[in-house]
Amino acid sequence: MMKYFLALTTSLLISNFASSQAYSRYDNAHEVKFNIGLFLATTTVEGSYEYFLNEDTSVGGTLYFDGKATDFNGNFGIGPNFRAYFGFAPRSGFFAEAFGLYYTGEDEIPDNIIGARNNDYSTLAIGLGVGNKWLTRSEKFSLEINGGLGRNVNAADFQDAFMYRFGLSIGFRF
Repeated sequence: MMKYFLALTTSLLISNFASSQAYSRYDNAHEVKFNIGLFLATTTVEGSYEYFLNEDTSVGGTLYFDGKATDFNGNFGIGPNFRAYFGFAPRSGFFAEAFGLYYTGEDEIPDNIIGARNNDYSTLAIGLGVGNKWLTRSEKFSLEINGGLGRNVNAADFQDAFMYRFGLSIGFRF
């Protein structure tokens, strides 16, 4: 009886170790990123969070602030995104994303126009984007380049119908 118990225990332990070696574990399911490219180009501070659902998909969110309300995407924005990765390595490589963005801003009015109108706006945009992500060997740090185009759902009369976003981000996974 003891032989059978030892044989069963040994086989369970061996199968447990064998399966853990065959499939790598992805413990780092959270990533925070800072868009360094946008900051250097326009002084906009943009941070993002990404949670990996599995090795090919993730959900996340973006939050940005800008001191100049008349910039191309306003002075405040927040929105979710959904990404699908198509690279050979899990959680990296080429990706496509669908995003939503709520943002506020102000239309720039030339000084020579006289008249009162409210030039503040807040709008919602939905869009698609693509990009690529590279990881370090430890899979703790990432470098990402991305771009996207969105359609403003409820654009004001003076506002563009389309918005765009771009980024060169550095990230940390935990």
